[in-house]
Amino acid sequence: MQYIDPHIHMVSRTTDDYQKMQKAGVVAVIEPAFWFGQARTNVGSFKDYFSTLVGWERFRASQFGIKHYCTIGLNSKEANNAPLAEQVMEILPEFLAKEGVVAVGEIGYDDQTATEDKYFRLQLELAKDFDLPVMIHTPHRDKKNGTIRTMDVIEEHGISPNKVVIDHNNEETVKWVRDRGYWAAFTIYPKTKMSKKRMVSIVQTYGSEKIIVDSSADWGVSDPLSVPKTAALMRKHGVAEDDIRLTCYQNALSIYGQSGQFNESDWVKETTINQSDLHQGNTVLRGQEAKTISFKNDKKA
Repeated sequence: MQYIDPHIHMVSRTTDDYQKMQKAGVVAVIEPAFWFGQARTNVGSFKDYFSTLVGWERFRASQFGIKHYCTIGLNSKEANNAPLAEQVMEILPEFLAKEGVVAVGEIGYDDQTATEDKYFRLQLELAKDFDLPVMIHTPHRDKKNGTIRTMDVIEEHGISPNKVVIDHNNEETVKWVRDRGYWAAFTIYPKTKMSKKRMVSIVQTYGSEKIIVDSSADWGVSDPLSVPKTAALMRKHGVAEDDIRLTCYQNALSIYGQSGQFNESDWVKETTINQSDLHQGNTVLRGQEAKTISFKNDKKA
């Protein structure tokens, strides 16, 4: 079975992760712009980071048989630095127009401050301007109320719930999100947020319509194989193959495909990789002999 991980921070991961993911059946990933773990101090840091997402990281993934896409946005945690946020807003349009950008995100609330609200709303308007889907980061604290507030604001801006992924859901928020017509995504972590076992229960309770499984693997304790591992646990517990396919592949393709940038034809074919290829003069090799590798992805997801 093939899988899509529609929320994973590959700049934090090693080449070994790409190799393991490809072997496990992951054919495509989406990397949202996010917080580094410490505050960035100037707009140049954002510009270089966004350039990495649309450039080097896209190339690096391709060298290991995985198609890489990204979302671009000002993360809610960093939106509280208003002078810097103003400068970031000025460069966002340049990057939202780049190839492989499938949504504005991940955006939303962290502490639900007035400053966060301002830049959340401005970025929703950018999503409308570029006719892109939106990826939402729900707050870690006061999650239920923050999620409801997020949906209220989205609807104030006239954006269809069918173009919005609400991520980092749990048992407390899923019904609210589903009842209002949004795509509900769940980040599967080894010890925090949503576990594989709890995810199986969610699918057994709510079905697979508009439910999305992702890993959100980053620089913390996380697992880049969360999607195929969760699929395997679903299978073990008798979840139907159609439901596994929807939650671990097709639903992500359906929502992010609305961008016009995320197409199954990008990976459903035989791909030949020449490891001597360069990106701006650089290669993934570190002294090894370059090889030509073929990956064949059939149409069965």
